[in-house]
Amino acid sequence: MSYCINPRCSKPDDPANINNQVCRNCGSDLLLLGRYQVMRLLSDSSGFGKVYEAYSGATPKLLKVLKENHNDNSRVVELFRQEATVLGQLNHPGIPKVEPDGYFQFFPRGSKQPVHCMIMEKIDGLNLKQWMKQQGERPISQAQALDWLKQLAEILHLVHQKNYFHRDIKPANIMIRSTGHLVLIDFGTAREMTYTYLAEVGGKTGRVTRISSAGYTPPEQEKGHAVPQSDFFALGRTMVYLLTGKQATDSDIYDPLTDQSYWRQYAPDISPLLADFVDKLMARTAAARHKNTQEILDQLTAISQKLSQPQSSSRWSQTAEIPFVPVPSSLPPTRINNSQRTKNKWLVGGAVALVVGFGGYGTWQVYRHYSPAIVASNSISLGKTLEGHSSYVNYLVISPDGENLISASADKTIKLWNLATGKEIHTLKGHLSSVNYLAISSDGQTLISASADKMIKVWDTTTGKLLRTLGGHTSFVNFLVITPDGNILASASADKTIKLWNLTTGAEIRTLEGHTSSVNALAISPDGQTLMSASADQTIKLWNLETGAEIRTLEGHTSFVNSLVVTPDGKTLVSASADKTIKLWNLATGEEIRTLEGHTGFVNYLALSPDGQKLMSGGADQTIKVWDMSKGEEITTLTGYGSHINYFVLSADWRSLASGSGDKAIRIWQVPKSWSQNKSILLLNSLS
Repeated sequence: MSYCINPRCSKPDDPANINNQVCRNCGSDLLLLGRYQVMRLLSDSSGFGKVYEAYSGATPKLLKVLKENHNDNSRVVELFRQEATVLGQLNHPGIPKVEPDGYFQFFPRGSKQPVHCMIMEKIDGLNLKQWMKQQGERPISQAQALDWLKQLAEILHLVHQKNYFHRDIKPANIMIRSTGHLVLIDFGTAREMTYTYLAEVGGKTGRVTRISSAGYTPPEQEKGHAVPQSDFFALGRTMVYLLTGKQATDSDIYDPLTDQSYWRQYAPDISPLLADFVDKLMARTAAARHKNTQEILDQLTAISQKLSQPQSSSRWSQTAEIPFVPVPSSLPPTRINNSQRTKNKWLVGGAVALVVGFGGYGTWQVYRHYSPAIVASNSISLGKTLEGHSSYVNYLVISPDGENLISASADKTIKLWNLATGKEIHTLKGHLSSVNYLAISSDGQTLISASADKMIKVWDTTTGKLLRTLGGHTSFVNFLVITPDGNILASASADKTIKLWNLTTGAEIRTLEGHTSSVNALAISPDGQTLMSASADQTIKLWNLETGAEIRTLEGHTSFVNSLVVTPDGKTLVSASADKTIKLWNLATGEEIRTLEGHTGFVNYLALSPDGQKLMSGGADQTIKVWDMSKGEEITTLTGYGSHINYFVLSADWRSLASGSGDKAIRIWQVPKSWSQNKSILLLNSLS
């Protein structure tokens, strides 16, 4: 379909225009500048402009159009044109590319007033505000923070070197590509650092346009006197949001009466080195911040080197190689309650053992591993540390025979390790971006990997040979699950779709569409007939695996759904959501059985005992809850504080536990023999 951008067209989205070069309703050209075909309206939510998807041949583009009611405002038109000018001078993968004729005017038929247009690169991904919402406002890890800080500092370094500064850095103006790389957008408010401008600021003439975004704009900019260091304040406030999941103006972390921030207590796993760095970025006065972007880059390099050194040389705790970060002493005592003091006491003492026995139950099935976990300091011991990845570890699985550990990393590789010796067996290379998820066949012979490069790869675990690549998703792949018979692979993607694949041939069977946002998790019934999908659109859908038909949609959660578990008898579906609740559903009827409430933060993963009687839930409230499934009652709540562990997996014999800690290392923990003999259960606490 060709979309008409004439603001006065009576039917701009007329399907009959699909093959037309002139709109059949208003007579305006549909092919802009003779080569850009507008396909659909993406956004009309801002008061500034409209955003469309357009194509130049087969290449998708983003078309920004100034709304007609702003045409008489010369300052708004100037800012709109300025964005194209600024972007045209900046060549960096972290900045949207703009064509040489990026800004142009379009005259609808019969109109003497132009439509102001700008064509630019279309970034495939979400902005960080959307991304955080999709992730349940889960705080990012220290490793992620350092990586993103470095990326953004490098982008700002170029911008400032070109004598511009942005003036409106915030999560909504930072996008994340499907490759995981960040892109700074919306340069309409960028300002050139000319002598005249700096003189205006120094002379306090008041002639500078004020740009303000609550919580992210520094004091001097609120008064109309932005300087290059104003970008640093906004960058610091952005990092606070990413590290805590809380807005900078949230009363939990900011007291307007004293103008003090308490954000560190909501990021307990962050090194004081990084926390001090962020605090300096957002110092109240521009003079107290970093002098320039080069100083920021130099300090980031020094911090990364310091944190990558053996922890014996750092100021962190030495207990079982788990770093501890105390709550800063600068926090006012009135803001630290009794539970927080207890938390600090545990931190000083090291990590806490959380062991709960469940009689004859065997290995729990862990379906979702988004969050950090806690490891016992006196009940299990660190066996070995596996090093080899050059970036943080995203996911871990253990082979069905318990002999091999497999790790997926943001360094684009997958590594196979001998679990007993810790020796690397294979490194699998082929993905072009971060490897997000792994699934392994029941015989352990086939490994499937999902990546932010939108691809799924199938590997032979014995030889490390790439068997095939499955392509078809248009955004990063979030989740994989294999049917019980091992014949079909289901993949969930941020492109809102689920794809079914013949695992033997690699042929795509079908695409399931219906969700209106990213698909976060999948589950398959024990009989292999029903597929369940959880989405950021707050719904769960049930699908007939054989036909691909949608059976029903389960609604009831008020925020996106993070995790799914099916009981062994196939009768009950359990869902976890960012709305802080867990729901139990009758799979046969789709009726809600009950809602489990008690978490004070989003619930991000579930584990179910093999007999289906006990449910374990981990949440952003830093607790693990154990529930009686038959009664819907909470049995116990486990709390504790330790290292920041993103993923964990237990071997089948209960003798080894592997964990990834948001850094490059994998730690193998030895479980006491008595545990496996008594079939006790090790519970790992969520500390996001």
